[in-house]
Amino acid sequence: MPAYKYATKEGKTLWYCSFHYVDWMGQHKRKKKKGFSTRKEALEWERMFLERGVKDPDILFGAFVQEYLEDKEERLKPTTMLGKRLMIEKKILPYFEKLKLSDITPIIIRKWQNELKRYRDEDGKPYSPTYLRTIHSQMSAMMNYAVKYYQLSSNPCIAAGPMGDATAEKFDIWTREEYEHFLTFVKKERFRCAFNILFYTGMREGELLALTPEDIPEDRSVINVNKNYAVVEGRELLLTPKTKRSQRVITIHEQLHRQIREYIDGLCLEPDERIFFFKKSGLISEFKRRTAESGNTPIRLHYLRHSHASMLIEMGVPIGAISERLGHESPDITLRVYAHLYPGKHEDISNQIGKMFDEDSEDLEDI
Repeated sequence: MPAYKYATKEGKTLWYCSFHYVDWMGQHKRKKKKGFSTRKEALEWERMFLERGVKDPDILFGAFVQEYLEDKEERLKPTTMLGKRLMIEKKILPYFEKLKLSDITPIIIRKWQNELKRYRDEDGKPYSPTYLRTIHSQMSAMMNYAVKYYQLSSNPCIAAGPMGDATAEKFDIWTREEYEHFLTFVKKERFRCAFNILFYTGMREGELLALTPEDIPEDRSVINVNKNYAVVEGRELLLTPKTKRSQRVITIHEQLHRQIREYIDGLCLEPDERIFFFKKSGLISEFKRRTAESGNTPIRLHYLRHSHASMLIEMGVPIGAISERLGHESPDITLRVYAHLYPGKHEDISNQIGKMFDEDSEDLEDI
């Protein structure tokens, strides 16, 4: 595995590697890669490249991850891939990159878990239980992939046990009165319209920013959610919704429909142009500024969605209908996210049942 020096036009000395290999189709090919600062870096890149052709558990984890991500790149949305890459690069690779797949044991997984559990940011805050569970699930998914395609005997994450908590933590929300108070500080119509849609429909921010005039018909008080706006590595994208159930039609009240249509009519847009021309960062900045002015409890912009769900729960809307409105894959997901909002509801149910028994007892006394 030799490496070679070369000089750039600027007179700088760099290194490159050049070698032959057999690709996955069995064809003999030559690979050349330039631009390395040291001989060691060139040789390391060559070794990692060749390792990626190995489909057995002796492959280095770093090479395995590159293969895994390239495979997923063809199957997942850019937004999903961006989050996946960041999590793997920041929370997983630093611990396992130099190990072979077969050397990652349950005890090593547990040591990694403990490192993440001990983490504290500059304010002394740890990772949330749900975030820890998400990291663990990503690692476990990769190990399952290795079991299926790299002959790994078993998934060490299963033997190590889970980390974190899949149940969503409690979050701050606003009541309708708090939201309407906040709205009095929002003067620009485009932001008033956007915030109203978020609070009174429970839409996700990406769904909101993807809306076009044709998604809000003039003759029906509904919003058609059929795409998602995202910015990935500087590129603005219109993607399909998060899940199949995310593609939905949301009924809205007449006042909101009128406000949206009047706002759209004042823009002179084409049917397929976005009605909100700003990005998510601009929406968040405006939300933070007006929240501070209002004196309301600070919440994340996304929690307007949670506030909408809370309002529906208080109204007694069935969990299945709430799930459909929010675009969740199933009512189980909805209940898991908002379970902490239901304790009072359970008490109401028990009180009503108790009242039934009291009435039965009175009837028996009358007999």
